[in-house]
Amino acid sequence: MDSGNRLGDIEITDPQAMRALAHPVRLAILDRLQRHGPATATQLAPDVGATPSVTSWHLRHLAGFGLVRDAEAEAGADRRQRRWEAAARGFRFEAPQDEEGRSAARALSREMFLRYGDLPGRWLTEVEPRLDPLWQGVAGLSNTRVVVSAEELTAIQDGIERVLAPYVTRDPADRPADSRSVRLMRYALPEQDGEQGAEQDGGTR
Repeated sequence: MDSGNRLGDIEITDPQAMRALAHPVRLAILDRLQRHGPATATQLAPDVGATPSVTSWHLRHLAGFGLVRDAEAEAGADRRQRRWEAAARGFRFEAPQDEEGRSAARALSREMFLRYGDLPGRWLTEVEPRLDPLWQGVAGLSNTRVVVSAEELTAIQDGIERVLAPYVTRDPADRPADSRSVRLMRYALPEQDGEQGAEQDGGTR
């Protein structure tokens, strides 16, 4: 696994690591650590829907693939309470060419879609009504259809990351005083042969 990309993500290439992460509790653990920083199994347990002992077992499993690691102990902290942190701010993976790798990547993709698929609906119900008009105005979604080659889609993805990278990796001290966490969800879903056309359909909110 390598974290040399612009966004500082871990790149998962091992099918076994993909399968290890393709679990609702492990995905929840990694998401919680990436969003809120180091925590113990006991602190994580209520958020991930598992007991502290089960959470600890999942943490050790993730650590075996380099996805989480021991965090530096806080001064005066109880050393019996092991604190964990995410190994990187995010992760990414690509389906390998062999059948085992494709199957593992598909399993992880499926679990991620299940975890995050209802997030926009929950945001619309629970968060959007409480935002001030400024943030309501810049929030929303887009659904754009383009006809491109695989190489062009790669270039589009690369361009998006080039724009995002300075904001993702900047020091917290450099963030504007009025900044807040924003989740940018990005799907690239190639259609089957025969479904593409010259037209483009799009919409924004």
